[in-house]
Amino acid sequence: MNIAVLSRNPALYSTQSLARAARVRHHFVRIIDYMNCDLIIDDNGLQISYHGQILRDIDAIIPRIGASVTNYGAAVIRQFEEKNVFTTLSSSALVKARDKLSCIQLLVSKGLKAPSSVISNNSMMYKELLQRFVGDEIVVKLVNGTHGIGVLLADNHRQAESIMEAFNKGKQQAMMQEFIRESKGSDIRILVVDGEIVGSMKRQARPGEFRSNLHRGGSAQIETINEEEKEVALKAVEYLGLKVAGVDMLRSKRGPLILEVNASPGLEGIETTTKVDIASRIIKFVERSVLK
Repeated sequence: MNIAVLSRNPALYSTQSLARAARVRHHFVRIIDYMNCDLIIDDNGLQISYHGQILRDIDAIIPRIGASVTNYGAAVIRQFEEKNVFTTLSSSALVKARDKLSCIQLLVSKGLKAPSSVISNNSMMYKELLQRFVGDEIVVKLVNGTHGIGVLLADNHRQAESIMEAFNKGKQQAMMQEFIRESKGSDIRILVVDGEIVGSMKRQARPGEFRSNLHRGGSAQIETINEEEKEVALKAVEYLGLKVAGVDMLRSKRGPLILEVNASPGLEGIETTTKVDIASRIIKFVERSVLK
């Protein structure tokens, strides 16, 4: 097969891991910077030009879309979709999962649990809305943040109000969220490929930090998950229409709480921690879908 990995940086671990896994299985692989794809729409239909050449004969794409360029990345995926090229990530699922607010809205409406959250653009209501939370500590996070960027822990309601006002003045949409103290600075990352859980790990924040992201200096270890956590992860991915995804959840007194669902999960942390060749699982999924 001819497989295109859509990635801005060919040197990234995830990109290289996918390309290597595909070549081992005797596929031709091309790494394409989707931001350099020109979308042509005219009377001849839809075409995709890359550095002046029309892309042809691509059997499947594996999108690795960055958070800051979601809309253009989705447009490129959509162009491939309309040309009947198989993709491991649909344009609609990418847009749905990337927006933390719409993602949580959908999942909670389906009966899954998430940390209690409040979103408001009315600064006059912050103080009143904060009364809905139990405890002094409040997490304030940007709706479209990633890798733990734009996620702050306020020690009290007054501090949370000030942070929200600062985000509001900067025209940044943020949410207030309950702080799950019993998670003790850890979360669970579960990797799902084509309806199957292929890896799980526990991420632990470094001392003095509450964000467990590996990009923030957190550590990781293999973690066995229970049946409820498995069920929640699989349902979340299904509801969002994702085939390859990372589900982040907190363990709480009232069960697993979904933090977010990553439509382009990084492979380095989970592969090096679990020693599972997840990239090969993704390539096998592509083979099953294209060669069936």
